[in-house]
Amino acid sequence: MQLASLFVLLGSAMAVDLDISSHSSIQAATALIADGLMDYYWGYKYGGTIGMFTSPYYWWEAGGAWGSMIDYWYFLQNNTYEETIKEALLYQTGENWDYIPLNQSTTEGNDDQAFWGIAAIQAAERNFTNPASDQPQWLYLAQAVFNTMAWRWDTEHCAGGLRWQIFQWNSGYDYKNTVSNAGLFHIGARLARFTSNDTYVDWAEKIYDWLLGVDFITEGDTYNFAYDGASINDNCSSVVKYQWSYNAGMMLSGCAYLYNYTEDDIWRQRTLKFLNGLVVYTPNSGQDGVYVLQETACMGSGSCNNDQRSFRAYLIRFMGLTAMMVPETQDTINKYIQQSAQAAAQSCSGGTDGHTCGLNWTHSGWDGYYGLGEQMCALEAIQNVLIYDRPAPYTSSNGGSSTGDGAAGSESTQLTDQPLKLDRGDTAGAAIITVLIGVSIIALACWLLV
Repeated sequence: MQLASLFVLLGSAMAVDLDISSHSSIQAATALIADGLMDYYWGYKYGGTIGMFTSPYYWWEAGGAWGSMIDYWYFLQNNTYEETIKEALLYQTGENWDYIPLNQSTTEGNDDQAFWGIAAIQAAERNFTNPASDQPQWLYLAQAVFNTMAWRWDTEHCAGGLRWQIFQWNSGYDYKNTVSNAGLFHIGARLARFTSNDTYVDWAEKIYDWLLGVDFITEGDTYNFAYDGASINDNCSSVVKYQWSYNAGMMLSGCAYLYNYTEDDIWRQRTLKFLNGLVVYTPNSGQDGVYVLQETACMGSGSCNNDQRSFRAYLIRFMGLTAMMVPETQDTINKYIQQSAQAAAQSCSGGTDGHTCGLNWTHSGWDGYYGLGEQMCALEAIQNVLIYDRPAPYTSSNGGSSTGDGAAGSESTQLTDQPLKLDRGDTAGAAIITVLIGVSIIALACWLLV
């Protein structure tokens, strides 16, 4: 089936007009969608927090959204939100410049921190406007995230790996998942290429081997797949086999970066196999040539939550990076991105503005869904059509100007990154204190009533 015929099936009404062969058309489409994305930004509003988006969007997704906006700045050469992006990325660094800010310091997970680290290395690779000399630099921030995450590598359970959560009191502390470990792998691969420091390659190999050893990722003759994770309570033996697109994207592009830097063919082979594995996210792929990406694990059942509705944004961004790192992937990736871009554009026909983006891109027109994730996914799909129009991600040896420190974050790891160990006495004491506080509140209320 030709591409034109595909969109007869998808629907002819396109409120966001898009001609992928026209830069001005892409420019107009992405401007509308980027503005729609920023409608969810909270930092402008009274009582809002700089860097954060409106409820119900969590801190991690804000990091993901700023990554999308960095690429919007870069691909479209549009500085409308430049100062806002910079302010947000710096405001959320935390006092130790490691993306563990006070407002997240008891709820933050490893995967959450990783998404801000990815935004930081992205800023370094795109030569995004550097902060003042007395502020943390983009490369430094990425290195601090990597180092503080690597410090938490846990060999006591499942022979290695990162837990989902950093702090013991958070639900999910007993779970090790792919996204946290793939995030560390992905940042390490990009730092290796940017800095030419092979220590990051050593870490990437260690993480990959662990993921493979616990069956969080599988290698086949043709396809590689990534699954969700497993509990430490059974030594990570019962893997939850949900397949989320952002896990695949992190592994795909991490392997691509490592091949680009090391030229080791094993990373090339892994890149190609993860690319083939994306068939999971295109249920119609191979049938009449349709390559429109879906979040298969939840879209079919209509169960995608706010987090999951943003996952394709990261997959598409990482596919674009893969195409630049491993040119032989470009023909396949072009099909995914170009068809997904046009399908996403025709979904952006809802809301009171007439160009709010939907979730299901194979639905004819807007499907009634809306939100930060929907805007991010559509923006990434369309702006990544321009990946070949701008230079590939920079490194420190070919024009990257951001500076860092290999020991970034190390001064704070002992203080902030080791989980509090709560024994039974601590737990009992906390329960007693809670009861006493509760009784005091009730007594005070009764006294006030009397």
